[in-house]
Amino acid sequence: MLVVAGPGGMTPGAMAERLDVPAATLSFHLKELAHAGLVTQERDGRNLIYRAAFAHMSALLGYLTANCCEGVEDKAAVPCHC
Repeated sequence: MLVVAGPGGMTPGAMAERLDVPAATLSFHLKELAHAGLVTQERDGRNLIYRAAFAHMSALLGYLTANCCEGVEDKAAVPCHC
């Protein structure tokens, strides 16, 4: 949802409403994504705005693509589609 929202980001309230999830559940997941560096959080007055951290996401995808299934002896046993 934050990737689609783009640089403008979204408030947790708008995300919770659209996703139909409890605020506490969404808060937990946003906290974990922020801790991983995949989203950023900014205060705008009384609101928090969350945004996708596109540079970090791109770096993660690059790493995963470059190292897909590395070190796996039996690649047929792993659902790897690199």
